[in-house]
Amino acid sequence: MKRNELEFEMEDILNFLILENSKERVLDFLMDSLSEKELLKIALKFNVAKMLEQGISYSRIEKKTWMSSATIAKTSKSLNWDNLWYKNAINTLSWNY
Repeated sequence: MKRNELEFEMEDILNFLILENSKERVLDFLMDSLSEKELLKIALKFNVAKMLEQGISYSRIEKKTWMSSATIAKTSKSLNWDNLWYKNAINTLSWNY
């Protein structure tokens, strides 16, 4: 599915996530929508991206997160070359602290 098609299908969900300012309500929504395993994988991949941004080695990240080197490499590729979601999220969160 192309990005614009996915964005169209998810428009209401995206608007909710943008407008909702309660962590509890967003987490409730995500917990109703995704499995615990899916949520954990998203959180772990984001933590991998943060560690990569800090210059932590693949081997150390593997030991800390139990993520495979393939997942770490894919996250690194996304961090540096794809849609920059990870980098944008990390930068946004850095401004809020």
